[in-house]
Amino acid sequence: QVQLAESGGGLVQAGGSLRLSCTASGRPVNNYIMGWFRQAPGKEREFVARISGSGGRIYYTDSVKGRFTISRDNAKNTVYLQMNSLKPEDTAIYYCARGPAFYGTNYPGDYDYWGQGTQVTVSS
Repeated sequence: QVQLAESGGGLVQAGGSLRLSCTASGRPVNNYIMGWFRQAPGKEREFVARISGSGGRIYYTDSVKGRFTISRDNAKNTVYLQMNSLKPEDTAIYYCARGPAFYGTNYPGDYDYWGQGTQVTVSS
């Protein structure tokens, strides 16, 4: 079993920054793709970013490119999402999830362990 715990969400003004953390416990996740997703009220959960086990392959959804940075520290079993230049449309619950070990995917159904989520609210 893997437990994922997100932290770092909060209320911020447009243009501000937040850094989300996701710490895994139970079993190491260093060999797995880790992803960040978000879900706004009334909308489906959407892919935000993912990072390979080594950190060498990173992908973002178009709407966050140039503003968000995903990274990981495998020694700490932790994945980060640095969010800069935040916009009101970034408001959502943000989730981290463990993906497959051997292929990249943006589809939430391919991720097997999920955190409880952390709320990010960006005011205009």
